[in-house]
Order: sequence, then C-alpha cells, then structure tokens
Amino acid sequence: MGNEPDLFKTSAQGIMRPGSWSETDYVKEWNTKIESIKGALSKNCGAEWVSKQRFQWLAPSFAGTGNSLNPLRTWNAQLNKSGVIGKFSSHKYALFNQWSYIKMLTPRSYIGGATQPGVTLGGTLMNHTRTASSISSHVSSRNALRAAGLTLPYILGETNSLYNQGAPDLSNSFGAALWGLDFNLLCAANSISQVFMHQGTNFRYASWQPKSTNKTTKGTKAPYYGNIAVAAALGDLSKGSVRVANVPMQNEKYAGYAIFGDQVLKRMVLVNLNQYNYTDVATKQRGNPSWKITVPKACAGTGTVQRLMANGSNAITGISFNGMSYNYELDEGRPKVLSNATRDEVVKVGDDGGLSVNVPDSSAAVVQLVC
Repeated sequence: MGNEPDLFKTSAQGIMRPGSWSETDYVKEWNTKIESIKGALSKNCGAEWVSKQRFQWLAPSFAGTGNSLNPLRTWNAQLNKSGVIGKFSSHKYALFNQWSYIKMLTPRSYIGGATQPGVTLGGTLMNHTRTASSISSHVSSRNALRAAGLTLPYILGETNSLYNQGAPDLSNSFGAALWGLDFNLLCAANSISQVFMHQGTNFRYASWQPKSTNKTTKGTKAPYYGNIAVAAALGDLSKGSVRVANVPMQNEKYAGYAIFGDQVLKRMVLVNLNQYNYTDVATKQRGNPSWKITVPKACAGTGTVQRLMANGSNAITGISFNGMSYNYELDEGRPKVLSNATRDEVVKVGDDGGLSVNVPDSSAAVVQLVC
C-alpha cells in the first residue's frame, strides 16, 4: 500500500512511520487496508469487483532491496495472505535469486540524476554505451531469473531519463527523444517486455504538458516524438510476434536495430547520437554520414525512410517524425503533415540486399522494408 513504503521511516521528503516499524507491521497495515477496500468495493460496486480476476494489486512497490524493509522478509510475513497480489512490483534492483515467488518484477531505472555532477546531453543521454550500461543490470537480473527456472515477464515499472523529474535543456530536448528511441528499443532487444515512462505535470521529461501552469505551457514536448518513433519501429503488436535485435556498432554515438515480425525482417532503425547544437555558433557543420546496410536479398526493391528530425539536439520545438508534427498549437496534438518536411522517402534496396541511407547528426531514421 503506497509508493515505496520501505522509505517511510527514512525519506528526506518526510518521516511517515516510526523507526520501529517493521515488515510485520507493514504487512498488518497492508492486509487491514486491503480488506477495508475490498469490503467497500463489494458493498458499493458489487461482488464482481472483488473477484479473483479483478481484485488484483501491485505490491509491495518498494524502492529497492537495501532499504528499511526487506522484500523477502515482507513476503514471508504473509504479505499475500489474501491472495490478491497479481504482480510483485519493485523499484530499482533486487537479489532475484531469492525471489522464487514473484509473478512479475517491476524495477525502476534511470540513466542518472537531474542534479548529478557531470550529467550532459551528449555524454549522458546521447550515448549508447551509457544507455546499454544502465540496462545491463536488468539483463543480469533477468538472466538470473531464467537460470532459476523462472519464465516471468520482466518490465520496468517506472523509468525515464534523469530522476527527480528530469533536467531542463536535457530531458525536455530533442536529444532526449533520441535517447528514448534508443533506450526503449534496447529494452525490447533485451526481452524487457514493457516500459512505463514516468510522467507528471511540469516534469521536464514528460511527453506532454496537459495544462498551462506558471512553469510550463500546455503542449506536446520533445520526448513524445521518441515515443512515436518507437511505435513506428515496433509496428502493430496485435498482428503477430515482434522481435527486436540490437545491431552492435563500433561507435557509441551510433545505434542500430533490426525489427522482425513473425521471423521476417520488417524494419531497420538507425540512430545518430552525435550531438549537434544548432544555436551554438561555434558548433561545426552538421554531419550527414551515409549508413550502408545489407539486408536479406528477399528485401530487394524499395523501402521507405521515416525520419525523426529537429534543428538539432538542443531543440525544444520544431520536431517532426516522418514529416508530421504533433504540436498542440497546430491541431491540439493530432498528427499534422508539415509542408516543409520530407515524408516517406523512397530508398532503393539492391538485388544483393544493399541500401544506403544518410542519417544526419542528432537524428534517427526508421527504414520500412518489404521482405
């Protein structure tokens, strides 16, 4: 009950429980409140609302395993006495080889902190090596679960770029949209089946601002475009199995992905993370390298290039995906075709499967193939 109750005794944001509050005390409180809610639902909404299928909880939603409450001792204190926990939710990391009872694990992951020294757009978010490192601990955890014979869905229940709601000019910039594309596809490539991006009004890393405040204007924010690109890359998940493979690169400023549908190559995603700051007069000319790719010969013919673009990595507005804008000012966030942006570029795929796509610095391309 509650978010991160293992910090209730220690949080700098406010002490909510006495120092003597133990796992047993927490479980007693949990079970009492669960039964109270169950009774209120049954009385006012009907028995179907408290059926085994519908009355399910995420628990315990601890911040981690090294805080004032221990997940294993909490479970052994009969946290699930009433049998209503459908997903074992945890934030941060855990000693998974002890948890033979979990149905689903949901840890939290951020690349870094909003106020951490040395955090930059180019070095922290627009860096594939840094992103891969942040995911590697989750990969190790998932592998530990598999080694223990547990075939569980592994998801990130809370994540985003920089914790504490993101940093201005970093988490709300186009560079963060490119990071989001790289991060989410790399999660998918490592069998992390769901990712929940943390959101909030006035949060710097939010995908949109639902209303105008004295801090932020209502509208679509840069990270949203990264989400759109991820959706385009994965395709319609209801039409068959989707598999994502990370294509290793020698340069940590490049990231590449191959997306398969029902074992057939469907798309390639190319991410150029070289930082281009368009407002810096000292910045060199924007690079526009050509990416040469070889795909199966069965893909010969033509493909379609959909670009994730902006003036530069530090852009806050003027962003598009495949020539479309989702700015609130244009049509209240609905997709709007831009007259000055390229849409559905055609690329030739040779009989040998070879193709070439230019991907400017601080941009990405989703190449739709017909194989």
